[in-house]
Amino acid sequence: MIDKNEMPACILSAVAKAAWLHRYQRRKGSQKIPYINHPVKVALMLAECGHRDVELLQAAVLHDVIEDTEYTLESLANDFSARVAGLVEEMTDDMTLPSKKRKQLQVAHAGELSADAAKIKIADKACNINDILEYDLSWSRKRKYDYVVWANDVVKHIKNPDPCLLKHFTSISNRAKENFG
Repeated sequence: MIDKNEMPACILSAVAKAAWLHRYQRRKGSQKIPYINHPVKVALMLAECGHRDVELLQAAVLHDVIEDTEYTLESLANDFSARVAGLVEEMTDDMTLPSKKRKQLQVAHAGELSADAAKIKIADKACNINDILEYDLSWSRKRKYDYVVWANDVVKHIKNPDPCLLKHFTSISNRAKENFG
């Protein structure tokens, strides 16, 4: 068990690692938003819904490092914990597959996610949709709408979704459907 006095340092160590690993990455679009903003927002949404589990928040901040960087699951487990690595692994797409297949697999596997990985998945999709609403990603209206529809498909397959996260997701998603539908 992590002492609550160590909690901020443990979470910030994950933020620092993610920031370093994502240091050259930017979100799509003309604004070139630093990518690290995304995983931080995912962890923030979890915290705003009352989640204080350090490893859950660490995994949320680190959820894209395996698929987007050269960092390995073994290094992740050594630097943080086997549980953090396991949660990140559940969130990681096989980047050797075409985008369409990865999206199909996210829908197919959503019902198999652990409760904590499901929390990260819902927050991730909500934050992605929110970014589509807030930033110029240089996407067509149809591509934005299609993303929202697909994200809804992923989330609807999650078993026993966290009520607070689902409320955030639904609110953001409905706003996006109104804007892009």
